[in-house]
Amino acid sequence: TPKAVLLEHGGTYNTAASHIEQCGVRPDDRLLQFAAFGFDGAIIESLMALGAGAELVLVPKDELLLGESLARLLLDSDITMATLQPSIMATLPDLPLPRLRTLISAGEACTGALVARFAAQRELWNAYGPTEGSVAVTLGRCSVADGDGELPSIGRALPNTRVYILDEQLQPVAIGEPGELYLGGVAVARGYLNRPELTAQRFLPDPYSPHPGDRIYRTGDLARFRPDGRVEFLGRLDHQVKLRGFRIELGEIEAALLRHPAVRHCVVLARSDEPGDQRLVAYVVPHPEAAFAIAELRELLRTSLPAFMIPAAFVVQAALPLTSHGKVDRAALPPPGRMRPALATAYAAPRSEVERTLA
Repeated sequence: TPKAVLLEHGGTYNTAASHIEQCGVRPDDRLLQFAAFGFDGAIIESLMALGAGAELVLVPKDELLLGESLARLLLDSDITMATLQPSIMATLPDLPLPRLRTLISAGEACTGALVARFAAQRELWNAYGPTEGSVAVTLGRCSVADGDGELPSIGRALPNTRVYILDEQLQPVAIGEPGELYLGGVAVARGYLNRPELTAQRFLPDPYSPHPGDRIYRTGDLARFRPDGRVEFLGRLDHQVKLRGFRIELGEIEAALLRHPAVRHCVVLARSDEPGDQRLVAYVVPHPEAAFAIAELRELLRTSLPAFMIPAAFVVQAALPLTSHGKVDRAALPPPGRMRPALATAYAAPRSEVERTLA
């Protein structure tokens, strides 16, 4: 059930103006209106173009297809700047897009593989923020080095906004330590329309502001500060699962899988398709014409993760299902079924009654 978020003009203006200044939007730019009008990102796309005197390119929804069709649209429409979700970016083929000067990744966690692929050819910015934070509260430019084996940062807080990473007692955590991400400053919304209880749960008095009445918004996201002050997004707190007594961050497994050069995109879920049988399942999308054995992925994960974080099943797919807003539709991912795990040695059938019983 959608929640109506009450934003203020000042916060929305601050987001758009900050993007215009930091990303260098010019009057001769052509910005693609990719987000649906029911999605908060559409507001920032529109205001960035209008605020800079640039051109906003509106496209019928049935023409906003993925993959090669989207790349062709970017090329034929002379788009110089676009904001896309990482799952959308991952579908783009390796076509030259000489006019596309700036690409903003938003709406989902960007991956090192995408940074390595796109940052070498154009300006790649990584933006983060919920609707309750006026759509975006942090922004950072990615370099090719940011795609080398680590999660790209989400940058620093925009002007007039604040970012806190706190523990359960609302105390700041140490540099490098994970904690919950809280937002402050002009970006914070008034709350939820006609939802006073939910507003009170998520919008709290700001204990670190000198101005009485200031509030912070608890995002439910896990993050940490790097030594240089940039913020690293680690995943959703509600994507943390407990399996056989171990607490597991699904994002850590995904980040490890993306280190394989043949893996283009992936999602890891904790599934309970049969009562009492919860297990980790990895959904993997390979690069076009790339090949790998599941055993390679298992071995890669064993080098950096404990055994309890190795998925029990791997499902290879041509693409991940997406929602109408372009985010990964986790609920639409198929169950793995009774798949035989990929083995490093040839399968040997049970040879005796005892072995058959055990099998």
